[in-house]
Amino acid sequence: MADVKKADMYAWEGMDKAGKRVKGELSAQSEALAKATLRRQGINPLKVKKKSKPLLGGGGGKITPKDITVFSRQLATMMSSGVPLVQAFEIVGRGHENPAMQDLILGIKADVESGNNLTEALKKKPLQFNDLYCNLVEAGEHAGILEAILHKLATYMEKTEALKSKIKAALFYPSAVIAMAAIVVTILMVFVIPQFSELFSNFGAELPALTQLLVDTSNIFVDWWWAMFGIAGGTIFGLMELKKRSKGLQQFLDRAVLKMPVLGEVMEKAAIARFARTLETMFAAGTPLVEAMTSVAGACGNIVFYDATMKMRDEIATGTQLQSSMRDTGLFPNMVVQMVAIGEESGAIDTMLGKVADWYEQEVDDAVEGLTSLLEPMIMAFLGVVIGTIVIGMYLPIFQMGQVVS
Repeated sequence: MADVKKADMYAWEGMDKAGKRVKGELSAQSEALAKATLRRQGINPLKVKKKSKPLLGGGGGKITPKDITVFSRQLATMMSSGVPLVQAFEIVGRGHENPAMQDLILGIKADVESGNNLTEALKKKPLQFNDLYCNLVEAGEHAGILEAILHKLATYMEKTEALKSKIKAALFYPSAVIAMAAIVVTILMVFVIPQFSELFSNFGAELPALTQLLVDTSNIFVDWWWAMFGIAGGTIFGLMELKKRSKGLQQFLDRAVLKMPVLGEVMEKAAIARFARTLETMFAAGTPLVEAMTSVAGACGNIVFYDATMKMRDEIATGTQLQSSMRDTGLFPNMVVQMVAIGEESGAIDTMLGKVADWYEQEVDDAVEGLTSLLEPMIMAFLGVVIGTIVIGMYLPIFQMGQVVS
């Protein structure tokens, strides 16, 4: 894709058709385009000056998927109310609290005003609007059902974000507890145990094996804590970067996650829910199946399902039915395959996929609750063993000394 110049904000003053002096702001890719936009609006530009703040990056704030979801719903609602597209962008953009999102929306508005269609304007913002989003908008513009497509997109993104939130909830609790446990253990090793170690050095007796192990470990922490944290942080960062660049490592990690007890079940159901929801949305928009499969693969969130979906796309392109290609992957439960088969035979595949997505989204919700209930006692037991072992190890010499004195 060729580099596209980012739009900038311009402050302008001019005369309207009634000869009244007016002023305002607009976003455009150059001063000439800003003046041309004003002339099309019936305004004679007298003064156009580029503002120092760039369109994106300098406005503060960060554009999140939730921002795009809310924007899609607002735009769909505006169009349903009969508000013209350009005016809808103006209303939504000016009313947004996030400066970066406001600039993004007004930049798209300027592109549309300059003669581009909405799809072309969105494709210039690939970080915020992925291929799936742009393809659906393009299908809506071609079929003259942009309003309906925007509603479907908003619904799709709302459900997708809700699913992501459930997955994050499943992972946040154990991650937070483990991180807190690591902090507590580090504090004990670096600050508490050395105090006990000083006390034990005056005993003049050999320490119990457990106590000696804890003291030796504490000495390593005190002397090398910076190296340990550096190695741990570097390893995590290195693995994350390597995962981005190594497809083999991605496949290994994603397969390992799917095989994990309980958590693997959650991730598998989430991938199936994303697959079904994305394909349902693209079917409802009239996107051909083969073209839709590429976007569906990217939405699954797991490289194992991605590879399987791309293989399905190739098989479908040669005439294989969707149900047959799904069965051949071995990733989809029989119930899902049968629902798709019924949809293919009845011509209501998008409806059936929607039911599958609803079912698995609810399954993910239930599985997350079960996972949290299962992990809570396990984590508490783990913490009890770790902290208890340290406490016992530290007081063991004192107990033994008390027995000798008595």
